[in-house]
Amino acid sequence: MERLGTGIGWRPEIADAVERMPGIDWVEAVAENVCPGHLPESLERLRERGVTVVPHGVSLGLGGADRPTEDRLAALAERVEALGSPLVTEHIAFVRAGGALTASPHLEAGHLLPVPRTRDALDVLCENVRIAQDSLPVPLAVENIAALISWPGEEMTEGQFLYELADRTGVRLLIDVANLHTNHVNRGEDPAKALAELPLEAIAYVHVAGGFERDGVWHDSHAHPVPRPVLDILTDLASRVSPPGVLLERDENFPEPAELERELGAIRRALETGAVERVKTQLLEAGSAAMRRAGATGPEHGDALGEGNASGRTREARGAESELLAAGSAERPREETRAAGGRLFAGDGAGPRGEETGAVGATRGAFDLPHPSEGRAARERLGLAQAALLSALVAGTPVPEGFDRVRVGVQARALAAKRADVVAKVAPELPVILGEDYRTTFLGYAQTHPMTDGYRRDALTFAEHLLSAGRPGDTQARRELREWWLERSGPAPRSRRPVHRLARATRRVLLRR
Repeated sequence: MERLGTGIGWRPEIADAVERMPGIDWVEAVAENVCPGHLPESLERLRERGVTVVPHGVSLGLGGADRPTEDRLAALAERVEALGSPLVTEHIAFVRAGGALTASPHLEAGHLLPVPRTRDALDVLCENVRIAQDSLPVPLAVENIAALISWPGEEMTEGQFLYELADRTGVRLLIDVANLHTNHVNRGEDPAKALAELPLEAIAYVHVAGGFERDGVWHDSHAHPVPRPVLDILTDLASRVSPPGVLLERDENFPEPAELERELGAIRRALETGAVERVKTQLLEAGSAAMRRAGATGPEHGDALGEGNASGRTREARGAESELLAAGSAERPREETRAAGGRLFAGDGAGPRGEETGAVGATRGAFDLPHPSEGRAARERLGLAQAALLSALVAGTPVPEGFDRVRVGVQARALAAKRADVVAKVAPELPVILGEDYRTTFLGYAQTHPMTDGYRRDALTFAEHLLSAGRPGDTQARRELREWWLERSGPAPRSRRPVHRLARATRRVLLRR
């Protein structure tokens, strides 16, 4: 895997600061926020300096029941080509549900939601990842996500789930240590156990980010400083493997550049501490192995205790130490993590695969591919489960059985709040027109109007909803909102030419008669 080094998430708000920061080897940009034909000048300048830019997608929904669409895959591939990236990343998450597969309304989460760690979900995810790999021009890496809620009836730990995903598809992993911490607080999962179960050789790079805790729930905000527990998990990871790259994420509430540089310094120190522990472990293992080899040879000269061979054993152990010190970054062997002759988890609980014989059956068995009929059934089961959960989160339907109702409520409020914030960003005129009433009004609208498309369409639908109800009450504000909606709701922006404006005004007067 290509060595990336230390990087930071590129965002327009800190673009100038990122360009001036010392020691930045690479940056990551949200893929959906980049227009291939009009790259931001800041990214162009970074690329000219040799700084690697990696597109990070958020909308494929690889963990969803539907296959990733050709349009979304083509758009992501276009961004990879425009940025000249060596790899592209996405998430192990679902972001939408419903539709034709479940014969239910299509719903958008506007957020990354967790996939159940079940055989059905794993089979669907593996097929979706393969589809994406076949469509993208560079290697794909997928990220573990943070979660507020747990799925009932899960069959694997996070480490087992990621291990089998990487084993079955060859996909790289983007390990977010902040998300491991989030899942520790919110779901009681042990980060060290997850790291011990991961296929460390599959790691493409690592994310580090901050968050905050409220009422016993950790919120992965990407808007707060990186806390000590997250850095400790990074050190633990670095004690096991030298990650090809590490990146600091910050999406909101941007501090002064000096503070970001201090956080990057803390990340480098955490990596160095882990590297020291890794070398110590390797030296101990090499010394023990040398002693075992020498002991197996047995005493050729000297007494029964083999003192005559002690100097030879010492020389061998020292030789092993020298080799490791010279290598520096040599990694621990991982063979012991796999079952003899195959994958660690392959086939566990997978059930019968049917009566296939010949080349088709042999190929399917070799790659642990589900039978087509099983694949369709798995998608339907997963689709129904995800639609039920998402409907409870965004449409107010009953919480599915087995979920923590309190946590689902926390997640639902968080989704509505995020929705209000993002709409305010993509349509900044709305908070200006509606003033202090914007947030309360939008949250009320969100309770009965789940999002069915992207955030820009959501902003237009919100404005339509208000105007159809004769709101806002202030005449001037309503006129401004109507003008804003008319300007954006047609197939093309309305012309600003005086003759066209006069024609529109005349038409409005005639319509009032």
